[in-house]
Amino acid sequence: MATDFWDDPQEAQTVLQRTKQLKDKMKRFIDACEKYEELDLLIDMGIEENDLSVGKEIANDLENLKEEIDTLRVETLLSGEYDKKNAIISIHAGAGGLDAQDWAEMILRMYTRWAEKKGYRIKTLDILPDTAAGIKNVTLLIEGENAYGYLKSEKGVHRIVRISPFDPSGKRHTSFASLDVMPELDEDMAIDLNPNDLRIDTYRASGAGGQHVNKTDSAIRITHIPTGIVVQCQNERSQHHNRETAMKMLMAKLIELKEREHKERVEDLKGDYSQIAWGSQIRSYVFHPYNMVKDHRTYAEIGNIQAVMDGEIDLFINEYLKKA
Repeated sequence: MATDFWDDPQEAQTVLQRTKQLKDKMKRFIDACEKYEELDLLIDMGIEENDLSVGKEIANDLENLKEEIDTLRVETLLSGEYDKKNAIISIHAGAGGLDAQDWAEMILRMYTRWAEKKGYRIKTLDILPDTAAGIKNVTLLIEGENAYGYLKSEKGVHRIVRISPFDPSGKRHTSFASLDVMPELDEDMAIDLNPNDLRIDTYRASGAGGQHVNKTDSAIRITHIPTGIVVQCQNERSQHHNRETAMKMLMAKLIELKEREHKERVEDLKGDYSQIAWGSQIRSYVFHPYNMVKDHRTYAEIGNIQAVMDGEIDLFINEYLKKA
């Protein structure tokens, strides 16, 4: 270790964290190799002793080993500049009224369950519930290794087809919700923005049912005028902290847009990026007349829709990453 390693404590912690991640990944690889060798030996012993009783045990262990190897293989695909970062996701109810707001809340539950199973930390940055049903929008910070790398595949419009619980006639309805995903950037990745391009509004944070949870205007909404991008944060009681978080969200969104549009500078981004194209859904969740979830990009599909709504979405994420 260099003698000046601890001169920059923040950089030192980043290096130590990265070292731990690499050691953990190497240990998983070594464990998988050792498990393979054990199974190979067990197969040879079973053949030599003509012992068929070990067949079921070998089959189960092979399936578990295959899943672990598939997981390691997918993780090697997460080599993008921001893939290892935390993720900021925003869910917006789309066309469909109360059904869409209910669907947005269902999507929120799905990603929350997925993140919990991954061992990620979840922090609500902003939420706008509706007094009648569901939510109009919500923004979450998902903290953990590769959170952005995995969730970037989920960006897009999600469609639900079901018998509406809000329609007394029991008719089938189609509703939409959109998911936006951006990486949480480090402070050293900040970009210079022209203050004249920003409109910053303050308002009172709202809780469930629409009531105001703060007596002061601590919530922050920032609009990037050239692109029409709007970000907001009301999680913290401090207006300063909400502003800081909202600025990080805006910078992450602008950098992501710059790279997607192949622009040299953020200043070159123009136009309204706040609109949602409802005809470009990435996935359909059909509850009626049959049960199926189908991804329209990879054609991966699952019949167990309840498992998907409980956060079992790794099939869709992995298939997208393999194809990308």
